[in-house]
Amino acid sequence: MSNFSLGINTGFAVNRYSEPEEWVRIVGEQLGLCKVQLTADMLSPDLPPKIILEYVKRTTNVCNHYGVQITSTFTGAFTRVNHLAHPDPAIRKHWVSWFKRFVDLTVDLGAASMGSHFGIFTHKDNSNPVTRKQRRKENIACWHEIGAYADKKGLDFLSWEPMSIRREQGETLVETHKLHKDVNHNSPIPFKLCLDVDHGDVSSKNPKDTDPYSWLSAFAFCSPQVHIKQSSADKGGHWPFTREYNKNGRIFPEKVISTLENNGSKGAELILEISFREREPFDSNVIDVLIESVNYWKNAIPN
Repeated sequence: MSNFSLGINTGFAVNRYSEPEEWVRIVGEQLGLCKVQLTADMLSPDLPPKIILEYVKRTTNVCNHYGVQITSTFTGAFTRVNHLAHPDPAIRKHWVSWFKRFVDLTVDLGAASMGSHFGIFTHKDNSNPVTRKQRRKENIACWHEIGAYADKKGLDFLSWEPMSIRREQGETLVETHKLHKDVNHNSPIPFKLCLDVDHGDVSSKNPKDTDPYSWLSAFAFCSPQVHIKQSSADKGGHWPFTREYNKNGRIFPEKVISTLENNGSKGAELILEISFREREPFDSNVIDVLIESVNYWKNAIPN
C-alpha cells in the first residue's frame, strides 16, 4: 500500500512569521499539518553558529509541543542563485562549504534530507557548449563532495528540483533523466527528485514537458517529494488551492496520487509550496488561503 502525506514548505512564512513559535504553531494548530520542509530563507547557514544553535533549540522545542516534524530542508527564493554552477571556482568553493553547513543544520533539526535546484548557468556559460559541458561536470563534482559529507553525517539522501529553463537545468523530461543519471553515477549518497507540478520548459516542442502528470508518471519511482501548488496551462505562478484558482487549475489531488501510484511510487510527501506577494489583500489572507488549500488536499490524504 502506498504511503502519501501532506506537508508544507516554509516559503509562506519568510519575513511574515519569522519566529519559530509562530510559524510552527500555524502549521500544527491552524493548518493541522505535521510535516514541514524548512527553507534556508528561514535560517541561513551563514548566520553565526550561536544564533543557529539558539534558533534550532527554539524550533525543536516548539515542534515537539505541536507534534510537527521537519522532514527535509531546501534552498529558497533568496538562494535561487548560480551556487554550484557559478563560473568563479572560489564562489563555487564557498557554496560547497555553505551546503555542508546546511547539512549540519539539517541534521540538527532532525530532518532526513536536504535539497536544492541543481545549479544555474550564466547566459555566457549556457551559450557555449564546451564551457557548459565543463561547468556541468564541475557542478556534479561539487554535489558529490557535498554528498560524501551528507552521507557521513547520516542523511538518507539529497534531492534536486528540475526547473523550467535550460540555464537552471532539468527543464525537460529528457534533460532531467540525463542529469539524474549522471549525478547518481558513482555518487556517495543517493540523489532523488523533488518534483514541482508547475515546472517544465514552455518553449519545448514536446507538450509532455509542460504536463505535470507526464512528469509525475516519468519520475514517480525516484521522487519522494513533490512541490504542489495550483497550476494553469500558462503556468502563471505559485497559486493556492482556492475556489478561485481551482476553477481553471489542472492539479487535482486524486489524479496526482493515482498517477504516482500507477507509476511505481511507494509514497511521497506532497509539499504545499505556495507563494504570496507582499501586497494586500494577499498578505493579510495568508492563513485563510492556506487553510482552504490544506482542506482541498485533506480529502484525498485522510492521514
